[in-house]
Amino acid sequence: MRVLQFFLMLFVLALGISIVSMHMIKYLKIQTLAPTTLISTCDEITTLESFIKPPSSVWHSMNDSELLWLASMEPRRYEYPFKRVPKMAFMFLTKGPLPFAPLWERFFKGHEGFYSIYVHTLPDYKPDFPTSSVFYRRQIPSQPVAWGEMSMCEAERRLLANALLDISNEWFVLLSEACIPLRGFDFIYNYVSKSRYSFMGSADEDGPYGRGRYSYAMGPEVQLNQWRKGSQWFEINRELALYIVEDIIYYQKFKEFCRPPCYVDEHYFPTMLSIPYSHLLAKRTLTWTDWSKGGPHPTTFGKSDITEMFLKMIQEAQSCLYNDQKSQVCYLFARKFDPSALEPLLKLSPKVLGF
Repeated sequence: MRVLQFFLMLFVLALGISIVSMHMIKYLKIQTLAPTTLISTCDEITTLESFIKPPSSVWHSMNDSELLWLASMEPRRYEYPFKRVPKMAFMFLTKGPLPFAPLWERFFKGHEGFYSIYVHTLPDYKPDFPTSSVFYRRQIPSQPVAWGEMSMCEAERRLLANALLDISNEWFVLLSEACIPLRGFDFIYNYVSKSRYSFMGSADEDGPYGRGRYSYAMGPEVQLNQWRKGSQWFEINRELALYIVEDIIYYQKFKEFCRPPCYVDEHYFPTMLSIPYSHLLAKRTLTWTDWSKGGPHPTTFGKSDITEMFLKMIQEAQSCLYNDQKSQVCYLFARKFDPSALEPLLKLSPKVLGF
């Protein structure tokens, strides 16, 4: 009987302690950590590779403000704690299809690790490149683009920003669906990488199509003597690409005061880069275009125009300066070509273009 009473007292005591403990935990708001939380926290290991390795797809859910903000971040140390192979970013600004994709595929073949590709199309275009294509999953989130308006430069900044997310991209080339390469990959890579300058047209042009497009409302940020004009198609280094995507001052001025007949894609980048970085510009483009017939658009070349003589003529179109020395190689790309030109270009490319 006494044994039963003893165990009954122990049970009541244990129950009382449990009840008091529960109330104390509630009163003092004492929280316990689940073991799984501690384990998962300890297991989260962040490596440098997770920051520097570009994703297999360039698609993301960021809006333009978020993208430009992220792309403007840059390491302040010039020494890399890993083996960095500088790459060329080929940025295609197109409405939709890339009719010269087979030619570009041949151009890129065998040079993996030295280039990256970004394609800006109209938002509703759905590419159908096979998984083996260099263009597979290289389409970036886009917005509608109107010729001669700020949306064109916004698309170019969008391409630059996406390309800047890859820390290994050092040079940035803007191309269209109507562009072709005039030389082999190795030649173009060496030409660009060994240049002391970036290739952006930047001319102080008199007349109605140059200074005549300037508005005094651009001041005080942009003065008349700082107004420049250049080709839309450029090649720039990483430093200048960063300067373009982080800009908020010149962007507002050009968006508000450079409207047709002021074509912003001919003036925005050439002017804003020339103001602080004129000494870094070759002040010419690497893309050959035929404006000899006049009008708002350049000549388009089709199947019947493509001959060995024609391509060699473009390659040796004029003399220019390369690293302050006279050179006969001035153009690495050319436009504007009709899709019908693909067949003869593929036939002639091994002999004339070098790939």
